Amino acid sequence: MTAAAIVREFGLEPHPEGGFFRETYRAQDEVQTKEGKSYSAATLIYFLLQGSDVSHFHRIASDEMWLFHLGGPLRLFWIDGKGRLDSVLLGSNWQAGEQLQWVVRANTWFAARLEQPASYALVSCAVAPGFDFTDFEMANHETMRESYPRLYEEILPLILDSRSRESGINQS
Repeated sequence: MTAAAIVREFGLEPHPEGGFFRETYRAQDEVQTKEGKSYSAATLIYFLLQGSDVSHFHRIASDEMWLFHLGGPLRLFWIDGKGRLDSVLLGSNWQAGEQLQWVVRANTWFAARLEQPASYALVSCAVAPGFDFTDFEMANHETMRESYPRLYEEILPLILDSRSRESGINQS
C-alpha cells in the first residue's frame, strides 16, 4: 500500500500543520471546561505523513492521543514544562522500543516527522475534550526563538515557515 493510495482510500485532505487528515468521529455529547467553553466530548482523525512531510510545531487546548497504524516509524517531539525537547518513536516494532500509542498533554508544543523520509506513517489522533480549530495554535519563529533560545536551532526544521501559513489559524 502506498501513501497516495491511503490518501485516496480514506479521503484525506491537507492539514494546516502539514500532512493529511480526515475527521472520522465527533462525539455528540458535549463537555464544558472550567472556563465555561463547550466542546464535543471527543474527536478522532486519521493523520498521515509521507516523505519529507512534517507535522510542524503547534499546540491545542486538549490532550491528544496518537495511535500508530501503518508504515514506518514516526518521531513525535514535544517541549516539556521545563523547556526541554523530548521525543518518542511511534511504530509497530514495540520489541525495539517503538510505541504503539502516546499522549501529548494539553497546551504542549509538539511536532512530528518520519524517521525514514522514504516512508509514510498512518496514525489516528484522538482528542478529549474534542478538537476545535479555534484552539489550534501554530508556532512561529519569533515566539519559539524567544521562548526556547537553547532549542531554537534544533527545532527550526519543525517550525512552519510563516510564508506557508494558512490564513485564519491562530499563531503564537
